[in-house]
Amino acid sequence: MTTWVLATGNKGKVAELSALLSDLHITIKPQSDFDVSDVAETGTTFVENAIIKARHASAQTGLPAIADDSGLIVDALDGAPGVYSARYAGPGASDGDNIDKLLQDMQGQTKRSARFCCVLVLMRHKDDPLPLICQATWEGEITEQRSGFEGFGYDPVFKVEGLDKTSAELSKAEKNAISHRGQALQLLLAQLQG
Repeated sequence: MTTWVLATGNKGKVAELSALLSDLHITIKPQSDFDVSDVAETGTTFVENAIIKARHASAQTGLPAIADDSGLIVDALDGAPGVYSARYAGPGASDGDNIDKLLQDMQGQTKRSARFCCVLVLMRHKDDPLPLICQATWEGEITEQRSGFEGFGYDPVFKVEGLDKTSAELSKAEKNAISHRGQALQLLLAQLQG
């Protein structure tokens, strides 16, 4: 088994990525297992933030590092919450706080189209000059109220395009097969196997 460090403390992301990478005999360990310090996400794009996080985790552990920067892009809000998705309602905001702010900001909006975006970066080592970068989006719309109990983040208010369900109403297997993170990881796996 090969060990990669995942540059996140988000337990939902660790579980999703671990399940998706298990077939390649890659063990994913969160950066907290190595006492990796948090790094400021100073980028203005998902790509910049993912590179910052992966490079930092690899530098502190000496292991290959994978970082995911993802978020929700809402058309009616000019792309917000975007790179600020995890802290949309302010520093230390909970998923519920972020959803409350989003629903408040969306009141009266008839254009409810949105997408989740995920950028995955694999740094083979801290000085990797050509990290693997994969990105994918998952189309949908913002509902007017929460529905479902699976997943995390904005899942309860993200109605998946082509389905009459929110992301929080999908099983983990269903979500992994079609989500932005699942799609980005499939692209990464294709590069690793190619």
